[in-house]
Amino acid sequence: MITKMKGTYDVIEDIGYMQEIEKKMMTVSRLFQYREIRTPHFEASSLFHRSVGETTDIVSKETYDFIDRGKRDNTLRPEGTAGVVRAFIENKLYADKVQPQKYFYYGSMFRYERPQKGRFREFRQFGAEVFGSNDPLIDAEVIAYAVTFLKALKIKDVTVHLNTLGDQESKANYREALINHLKGGVDGLCHDCQKRFHDNPLRILDCKVDQENPLLINAPHPIDYLIDEDRAHFNNVLDALKAMQINYEVDQRLVRGLDYYTHTVFEIKVSKDLLGNQNTICGGGRYNNLVETLGGPVTPAVGFAFGIERLIVALKAANITTPDAAMHVYFLTLGEAARLVATKLMQRFRIGGLMCNMDYLDKSMKAQFKQSDHQNARFVVIIGEQEVAENTVNIKDQNTSESYTVSSGDAYHKIMELLLQGSGCEDCDKGAK
Repeated sequence: MITKMKGTYDVIEDIGYMQEIEKKMMTVSRLFQYREIRTPHFEASSLFHRSVGETTDIVSKETYDFIDRGKRDNTLRPEGTAGVVRAFIENKLYADKVQPQKYFYYGSMFRYERPQKGRFREFRQFGAEVFGSNDPLIDAEVIAYAVTFLKALKIKDVTVHLNTLGDQESKANYREALINHLKGGVDGLCHDCQKRFHDNPLRILDCKVDQENPLLINAPHPIDYLIDEDRAHFNNVLDALKAMQINYEVDQRLVRGLDYYTHTVFEIKVSKDLLGNQNTICGGGRYNNLVETLGGPVTPAVGFAFGIERLIVALKAANITTPDAAMHVYFLTLGEAARLVATKLMQRFRIGGLMCNMDYLDKSMKAQFKQSDHQNARFVVIIGEQEVAENTVNIKDQNTSESYTVSSGDAYHKIMELLLQGSGCEDCDKGAK
């Protein structure tokens, strides 16, 4: 038997969670006026080497790379930002009349890493990017957008952890101070950190192996090496978060793991009761130089990304269930003539916006009633020989146990009338209205 590849999974039991996440993602994105963008699942390998960074673990250890028949180097996308930036440049979106440009994306990403709870080799991300504004209020809006999305999913106890790296001058000042601090004890760090010391010392602060090492705990903080302009930017971000009453903590050790970040970096954490110590559910920040690095005009930018699988783990841990996948009407039939009438009415009901189903396995009436229960039908419409002869149907409301006999032509309107009385589910009421 052919089985799924290691680190992948079939979305079956969790499809309700995924659909609810997608629904809230679309709704909140409209509220914040971000429009969707969809980019290819694979890109030229050079895109990720230039954007994410040659020395990051993603590029050096985790990408899925392949050479196609045209001898071109390709990579399955390991994250979403690089492809969106490439599309922004290639399609000249920087010339659009509406500025800044706001986008969100959703889809599969691919990384060759050890599968574990909430982490897979093919995983899904929901992310957002804003291009064209250096305003600190945009940093705050992006954070508010992510927090609002979590609130829409009813996830509570959310805290924003943020820091600032400053722009090029501040980052250079901090890099020099960090190297001077680390150079005397770098031999005591893990093998990866010893390599990072020469290639990208800031990434040492993101190490999970040495995070409790005194050398890292006592390392200097980026915020202490900011030039005045960069410090003012960060303070304005904090002021905006306060104004929006968004809970935050300044985490001076936070640097994020990708090379392209400048200024504000942030992570959104949920309660440890939901995800344990690895409770980061969203990450992002500002990247003012990436568009220019990839061949575009000078364009400030900021964004975030959620891991959908970890989000589902959090929803389950919080005992948040998806909306009941209730169906409006299940047709119970006895005889071929009744089945034909049900087929006709079901098409009419579906065109009118009602979710319907019926038996296609020639089950008994008792078995059909069980099917209506299994499928959470609000109403059952019963059609037998007598109903066919009298051109009527019998409607039973499963919520109230009330029954109604009406003409076939009035059946749709009777069900809509009962839905509008407000005794059904919220989605039914909305559909009826």
